[in-house]
Amino acid sequence: MTDLSPADEYREIAGRFTGLVEGVPDDAAWRLPSPVPAWTARDVVGHLVGWFPAFLEGGTGISLPRGPAVEDDPVAAWRTMSDGVQALLDDPASVRRVLTNPYLGEVALPDAVSRFFTADVFMHTWDLARATGQDDTLDPQRCAVMLEGMLPLDEMLRASGQYGPRVPVSDDADVQTRLVAFIGRDPAFQAERAAPGGANLGT
Repeated sequence: MTDLSPADEYREIAGRFTGLVEGVPDDAAWRLPSPVPAWTARDVVGHLVGWFPAFLEGGTGISLPRGPAVEDDPVAAWRTMSDGVQALLDDPASVRRVLTNPYLGEVALPDAVSRFFTADVFMHTWDLARATGQDDTLDPQRCAVMLEGMLPLDEMLRASGQYGPRVPVSDDADVQTRLVAFIGRDPAFQAERAAPGGANLGT
């Protein structure tokens, strides 16, 4: 992890997520369960494509491009919206925009994208990778920074209903394991589908 601009940070994190989206082999894999209870792999993409455009438009008046429904084409749905986010951040005028929210006040637009959406994409990278048996390795430095920032907010995050119960892990667990456990994921979750030839899609 380096000191990236919000645009370059998104390019890096969303690029990794895009690679995972494009790496899902078929529709059956999109229906596999994810580490988020009651969500499939497709639901992980549906969550990201679903909440952020409305959040952005409500706070800035900016409408992102709309692709096909996630149910019909999750790859194109994600790519269309994500490319729109990247174009927004790459626009020099974005640094002069603010997002206004009744709970957050006014936040510079690039910072709002970084804090609320890029961070969410980063965390859901693990969910999609683990659900579909792809490489789930996360940047350990970014994991450490996020975990350090979230630990003092434990009670508030849990009360928000957006995070499940914290999963106990050993004291010597690596920082990625501790982060996913903190946000309510079972680090031992594995994909359950066998690939052609008998190889398991789980990592």
